[in-house]
Amino acid sequence: MKVLVANIEDVMREAAARWTLIAYFLLSTIFIIIFASAINLDIVNGALAGASLFGREVTMPHDHEISIERLVLGFESGFSVILYFLCTFLAIFATAHLVPRMQEKGTVDLYLSRPVSRIKLLLSRYIAGLILAGLNVIYLMGAIWVIVMWKTHVVHPRFFLAGAVILFVIATELAFAFVIGVVTSSTAVSIMVTKGMFFFGLMLVGHDRIAAAVSKEWQANLINGMYWIIPKTAELGQAVVAYVAGDQVPERIAAALNPSPFITTAAFGVVCLTLACWLFQRKEF
Repeated sequence: MKVLVANIEDVMREAAARWTLIAYFLLSTIFIIIFASAINLDIVNGALAGASLFGREVTMPHDHEISIERLVLGFESGFSVILYFLCTFLAIFATAHLVPRMQEKGTVDLYLSRPVSRIKLLLSRYIAGLILAGLNVIYLMGAIWVIVMWKTHVVHPRFFLAGAVILFVIATELAFAFVIGVVTSSTAVSIMVTKGMFFFGLMLVGHDRIAAAVSKEWQANLINGMYWIIPKTAELGQAVVAYVAGDQVPERIAAALNPSPFITTAAFGVVCLTLACWLFQRKEF
């Protein structure tokens, strides 16, 4: 526990000293301010009578009113997708340096001189990075939820289920970034490869159509095999919307709530973190 607490403190100090922490939360704050100032609602008797988005009036028919509950559901479902990409994007940029920075000459000597095993050192740094990313997820989603509640007076706790899925994806990405960081000792490579894997997972949601379009059977098998190995970032993005929307979600999106994307993605993360520990344990400095 002392190792974990020390590494959390070390990661936070390092992030503050390198302006990472300030930039991380500043960008999140800018997004929150834009969201708060962009949407103005005119609510009469629990229904939407008028609205303006980014300063432009949205015309409402005189004989038609939108239920405020359905409006909140639509807003939070839509913004949960934006937050999915924003949180995962910022998290890797803020934490990808944790392993390469630790492996710099002089820094790694200081860490390894402590009476702490390499595996405990790496895992505690992983947890510290996850806490840093998790704080930003809580900050962003909590602020958006409060703003929506303030403007509409509707409380919708299901919005935070999206945050749990987002943090799950961040944990998987961070495990993969740790493997790349141990192997390359490069922050830039860790960021590029990790985000490349994220977007590659989005493309592989259509693996059946891609496999059907190739001419060789081994190519189709390779594509289908990669689909089951790489994290299901597209399906997990759909799960974010499905958890927020609840019963109102379209059937095609609700299909993402089956356990398969979560199980295979979790397995990928566990394998990556185990591999990172093994490589770090054997690496010579």
